[in-house]
Amino acid sequence: MYTIVDIETTGNGIKGNKITEISIFKTDGEQILDEFTSLVNPECEIPYFITGLTGIDNFMVRNAPTLSEIAPQIEEITRDSIFVAHSVNFDYHVIKNEFALIGRAFVRKKLCTVRLARKAFPGFSSYSLGKLCSSLEIPITDRHRARGDAEATTTLFHKVLAQPDSDSLISYFLNARSQEATLPPGLSRETYERLPKKPGVYYFKDHKGEIIYVGKAKNIQKRVLGHFYDRSEKEMRLCRETTDISFELSGSDLLALLMESAAIKHHFPRYNQAQKRNTLPYGIFSYEDRNGIIHLAFERLSKVKRPIAVLRNSTECRLFLEELCKAYELCPRYCHLQENVRKCSHFRISSCRGICRDEETADAYNKRVSRAIKDYRRQQENLIIREKGRTADEKAVVCIQDGCYKGYGFVSREAVINSVEDLMAFIIPQKDTIEARQLIAAYLTRHPDKGLPMDLKQAQA
Repeated sequence: MYTIVDIETTGNGIKGNKITEISIFKTDGEQILDEFTSLVNPECEIPYFITGLTGIDNFMVRNAPTLSEIAPQIEEITRDSIFVAHSVNFDYHVIKNEFALIGRAFVRKKLCTVRLARKAFPGFSSYSLGKLCSSLEIPITDRHRARGDAEATTTLFHKVLAQPDSDSLISYFLNARSQEATLPPGLSRETYERLPKKPGVYYFKDHKGEIIYVGKAKNIQKRVLGHFYDRSEKEMRLCRETTDISFELSGSDLLALLMESAAIKHHFPRYNQAQKRNTLPYGIFSYEDRNGIIHLAFERLSKVKRPIAVLRNSTECRLFLEELCKAYELCPRYCHLQENVRKCSHFRISSCRGICRDEETADAYNKRVSRAIKDYRRQQENLIIREKGRTADEKAVVCIQDGCYKGYGFVSREAVINSVEDLMAFIIPQKDTIEARQLIAAYLTRHPDKGLPMDLKQAQA
């Protein structure tokens, strides 16, 4: 048995969505056996734009039953049947969330007529309900009303079942291992299966080919699948709009991070929030107090004349200073990780040699601070980072010149590099952004051995 379902809602996202109308047709696959249709009082205001789309306004649902009042009827008609809908994950999860709010469980096997129609009727330019009904000559009345859309979806489903090998098609889609119920309705399984299980950047695209989300992963296919399982409102909307996914291999996680950052700033995808905001970065700086002790501190970049390092926020500044304290045995008090204390007692740093306890001279302490600053600046001025390439026949290279991020490249292991100019010929130029610098700085903090001076012998890939 199958129950074909369509709902109209208040349009406030998946979890905030309230049902305003529901229509359910029960069928054995050949003929309609039962029907349940009702307006639903959402117990909240219906937005004007939703009324403009569906025609359902606050007056119409004022005396309609609430979902809790009709829940037993919904449970009864859908019991022991397969839940079918056009873009099924939307209808199913709205109903499931609404039932959860009234203390009821709603669990059914489900089928998506968008995905079924893609298999049964390949080659159409669009698989929206309206376009499919037009292409297959299915009459549809009261568009964007629950009963009209549910009845048209029922006819469409009957047409799918009338196709040769429909039994095996339905069995395949109901098999949990097929993941058909998980994939977005507009995305072909072939597109998903082409995704590699390697590091890189992936691009979600809508029906116009516009990039709507950029992500990075160590395993692209596994990470993309994670989006499909995520039931947050944002992820559900993203997946409903996705009709294609492309990718670029990076060879390593660092390259993937840099490629992702550049792609977000270039394409400005509407579902990416991080790295799109105009952040006010911070700068690490040094100064000498009246006792001749050199301090390290951080402040808004606009107030720092010659920053030692540029980071995105105060948390990253504190983590950066913590790493310097550990590496050069500096004092948390004089790195401004502990304020208003006479002696340091940082819970993560115990390597201070005692400058704050008068157990070390200012001159000895200052030499280590100066070395820390000098080492970091030298490390950031002219160096390359070697990483894994996309294949075993190449190496990836990240290039920093004169303290600026120049870009990355992929160099064949057989390439002969005799000069810096030879190396730069492989570099894909990139913008020197705050985010790129922060990614590289964080990476070098974790892997200090990866940053090599711009020495041709060491730069050989």
